[in-house]
Amino acid sequence: MGQGAAYSGLVERVAGDGADAWDTHYEALAARARGEDVVILSVGDPDIDTPAPIVDRAIEALRGGDTHYAPLAGRDPLRAAIAALHHSRTGQKVGIESVIFLSGAQNALFAASLCLAGAGDEVISCEPMYPTYPATIEVAGARLVRVAAGADFRLDLEALEAAITPRTCALFLATPNNPSGVIASERDMSVIGELARRHSLWVVADEVYAGLAPGGRVPGLAASLPEQVVTISSLSKSHAMTGWRAGWMVGPPALIDHVESLVLCMLFGLPGFIQEAALTALGIASETEAATRAYCASRRDIFIEGLAGARGLRSHVPDAGMFTLVDVRGTGLTGREFVRQLFAAERVSVLDGAMFGAATRCYVRICFGAEPATLREACTRIQRFAATLAQRN
Repeated sequence: MGQGAAYSGLVERVAGDGADAWDTHYEALAARARGEDVVILSVGDPDIDTPAPIVDRAIEALRGGDTHYAPLAGRDPLRAAIAALHHSRTGQKVGIESVIFLSGAQNALFAASLCLAGAGDEVISCEPMYPTYPATIEVAGARLVRVAAGADFRLDLEALEAAITPRTCALFLATPNNPSGVIASERDMSVIGELARRHSLWVVADEVYAGLAPGGRVPGLAASLPEQVVTISSLSKSHAMTGWRAGWMVGPPALIDHVESLVLCMLFGLPGFIQEAALTALGIASETEAATRAYCASRRDIFIEGLAGARGLRSHVPDAGMFTLVDVRGTGLTGREFVRQLFAAERVSVLDGAMFGAATRCYVRICFGAEPATLREACTRIQRFAATLAQRN
């Protein structure tokens, strides 16, 4: 194709409106690669090594020649282990025919969008939301209907109900939420369940951070609405395996069959050595998740305390996960302006809250999944930057 050739708009829709919010993060990565003194708190990739037994199993499988095609939906022992973890978290007993192993939770969400929604359909999701939600929903031809959260980023159930129309086919819900860390309550899920029954809606439950919630589980609907609930999860956050791309979907067998057809033309299954590593990870899930929860809780406390009293800033304390939203309205800046100026002045990289929705336009998301010394240094720099802004004003 020559200069001026036309390209499909599909990729731009998949990238989403918030894609440019990562610019500062990529700039920070490049600066670190050059040896510069930067602190990167803009991505949910904790400073924890993948547990050694998982790495050892992957190496063993590789050395054993496990480098050939594997079953599209995942190997049966792995699917059975995912089903067992799902049962422990949700109370829903499923067989392997209800499980498919995918390349990370993001691909699972993409598959859910393509298989559950189409042209003319509406899908509801609640802000703040991870920015690929709009992209994956709208690329399927459906229309995303955004519902703003209530106080402290809790679900606004009345607004959610009011958003339902005859075209609504599904509700996408992340609990614990990224970026707010809010966990939907038992009452929230009860009301959502009743709405799903009444209007015959799919509920896509993004539970990627569920292992980091107190006790390793969150209120859900999978057991009470097994034919309408699709659960998405992964090992990325709970096992420090972000780069392994190990995620899954649990849902009605007929849906899993549809997703498998999609996988056939997109991914053609995942490497066997990754599946063996994932199986090992699931075998130590209880202790690994408990350790990661303790890690996140201690870092959260360090960061919230370290940022206390910062001029013009107010931190939201999450229920779970590794992120906090910081309200920067008191500085007179938008989230985008704060991100750019903070990095220019103090070489600390955080993420613009606008990428998660209009309500967080004047917030920044900060990942506290780092070593204590790193967090304390980041807080010192952010405090200094906030003081400088206050002097200007």
